[in-house]
Amino acid sequence: MKVRDLHEWPSTPEEAEAIQDRLRPLLHLDVPGPTTPRTVAGLDVSYAGDGTGARLAAAVVVLDATTLEVIEESVATGTATFPYLPGLFAFRELPTLLAALNDLTTTPDLLVCDGFGVAHPRRFGLACHLGVLTDLPTIGVGKTAFIGTHTDPGPRRGDTSPLLDEDETIGRVLRTQHNVRPVFVSVGHRTDLDTACRNVLDLTPRYRLPETTRRADRLSRDALAG
Repeated sequence: MKVRDLHEWPSTPEEAEAIQDRLRPLLHLDVPGPTTPRTVAGLDVSYAGDGTGARLAAAVVVLDATTLEVIEESVATGTATFPYLPGLFAFRELPTLLAALNDLTTTPDLLVCDGFGVAHPRRFGLACHLGVLTDLPTIGVGKTAFIGTHTDPGPRRGDTSPLLDEDETIGRVLRTQHNVRPVFVSVGHRTDLDTACRNVLDLTPRYRLPETTRRADRLSRDALAG
């Protein structure tokens, strides 16, 4: 599939923040998202070690959105060339993730990232960055909150509460299974929050995390162990 080349890779935090600020106006937020996607891709990265130079594997798994069967897989390995800094984590993962995406023959209708979209200090997390570079509908599903405040949603599957940064809604806290810890859903690009949450529920028929995330995580871990 095609990925747009919109910037050079930064070497300093200041350069990385400037890229986020420059690309943020390219986002399309609160537009109707794909309500019945045919194909959905999950993206995840696993690491062997910490710090700059750590070996990593980026995986993309494309699923049939109805059956959740695997249609295509792609994995790329590399090293982390950018330090781990809150709010700039995408710059560690994107080069290798983009290599995996470039090898896909399928263009998914929706990308689901293990991370955040606008629930980010500069409103430009990994899901936003990937959305702009691919121009595909993209959402972020985080395991824990990064920024913002929230109250716990109700205990039932589908219960939600807003994720807030002061008075701004930056995402939604979603209970995907009865009496399990919720996930944190935020919009990345070309979708709205209601549709994003419905898609996440469709991708979590049995477990807390979306099948897209679970299978991409397994593929990336297997690539590092191989």
